[in-house]
Amino acid sequence: MEAVVVKNLTKTYGKEKTVAVDDVSFSVNKGELFGLIGPDGAGKSSIFRMLTTLLLPDGGSASVDGHDIVRDFRQIRSSVGYMPGKFSLYQDLTIEENLHFFATVFGTTIEENYHLIQDIYVQIEPFKNRRAGKLSGGMKQKLALCCALIHKPTTLFLDEPTTGVDPVSRKEFWEMLKRLKEQHITILVSTPYMDEASLCDRIALIQGGKILSIDTPQNIVNAYPDRLLAVRAHEMYRLLKALESYPAILSSYAFGEYAHATLADTDTEALQAYLRGQGLTGVEVKDADVTIEDSFIKLLH
Repeated sequence: MEAVVVKNLTKTYGKEKTVAVDDVSFSVNKGELFGLIGPDGAGKSSIFRMLTTLLLPDGGSASVDGHDIVRDFRQIRSSVGYMPGKFSLYQDLTIEENLHFFATVFGTTIEENYHLIQDIYVQIEPFKNRRAGKLSGGMKQKLALCCALIHKPTTLFLDEPTTGVDPVSRKEFWEMLKRLKEQHITILVSTPYMDEASLCDRIALIQGGKILSIDTPQNIVNAYPDRLLAVRAHEMYRLLKALESYPAILSSYAFGEYAHATLADTDTEALQAYLRGQGLTGVEVKDADVTIEDSFIKLLH
């Protein structure tokens, strides 16, 4: 059963008709944790805003829980949870006041759906009388998630929920999402962090408003067509320059302390000899495990 169905969705902005979302189609199954993965400006937030009825599409159609995003906007607004990328709760209200406010807006109470937020709320409860504007990034994130869940949504939209949050809070947040999934809530997450892609059931890689690939993270990695090499030398900048000019090079880019490279042939010894001939020292070439980021870069070329 599909919770979200998107067909040929398009969105343009301004007099120049700048295309932000370009003929996008995908579907999300009920109870699935689905990731929209791509850099800033890829169109992720525009898609989420259309699906949560905050923006009208310029073309195509979509439904959430069987409701059309244009025709049935009232039903969608009462049945989905939405956590925008920018912290948008009331800064002058305390944690508790924000929660009460959102529960009241949706005609429910904190007590009624407390089981949904309990795991998260116990972590911020000691600060329940602190104003939201005075909270740390990780605490704001937890409060925003509580407010998005308080009316027991069937589908939850989280737009870049871990941007600007420390690594520990990021890890905690994904653990919370796993537990929410067990409550049979459909979750759509957008993120620019490629390492978070592997935590989703399925992902759509998006760039320039277009979807490049949709599949499970493992299948996307398995579909990588080339032998990927990790190359290291004492001077990264000179190494990248040397790789660029190597005759058999297909692609090369910095990847942590290594450069990742693909070749038109499999002769790694010739590559090592070439790099040493360019005056590089400490040269090391080995096979690399393909990541989502490597797959994304490959799809861009």
